[in-house]
Amino acid sequence: MNPPVDTPVTGGHFFSLPMHWPGQMDLLTWCQTMSPGMAALLVLAGVIYLLFGYYMFKVLITVNAGIMGGYLGAVIGTKFDAALASAILGAFICAAICWPLMKWAVAVMGGVVGAAIGASIWRSAGLDPAFAWAGAMTGLVGFGMLSFILFRGSIMMYTSLQGAVMLVFGILGLIYKYHQVAPQITNGLTVNALVMPMTILIPAIIGVIFQQANTNGEAEKK
Repeated sequence: MNPPVDTPVTGGHFFSLPMHWPGQMDLLTWCQTMSPGMAALLVLAGVIYLLFGYYMFKVLITVNAGIMGGYLGAVIGTKFDAALASAILGAFICAAICWPLMKWAVAVMGGVVGAAIGASIWRSAGLDPAFAWAGAMTGLVGFGMLSFILFRGSIMMYTSLQGAVMLVFGILGLIYKYHQVAPQITNGLTVNALVMPMTILIPAIIGVIFQQANTNGEAEKK
């Protein structure tokens, strides 16, 4: 396995933000250093988002908002030696704002998902990483607008994608605990730039189909 790329960060040791869009090796290194508890939690949460995203979308999106607010609050709080208090405050404020403004919260979630997809496609295409923000902005605007046009479908797609990412990274985190197979896994995922996106896209599509089938079945019963 090639050594990971050094990633400059800001905001302290525990709450840090990368100065550039993380590459594939950065993500695999994160999976290798992940604790077993975190990996198991990602697998469990990934299954919930993947299969039951539309049933529980208000709760799940509020949780997303709380986590994002807590993380940003902690990053800001580290500058004032109050990371924990700032994290709690940020999580509460974002969750409280998200619940009554759910449609806008879905649009924000769609923008974040679109930005991640846009930047990932930019990097997978071999374009200049310094301008990955252009791909991210394109995805952000496109997916954000899609949330207002296809609200129900967007929720299924976003929760399925998030669930697939969490599930795949959680499984990788567990597999990497077996050092005998770690090199083979890394080689298999890095031999082609499209392997990693495909391992996420396939379960995401299955999740969308599953949610669509179940919601249609309930609608027919009603």
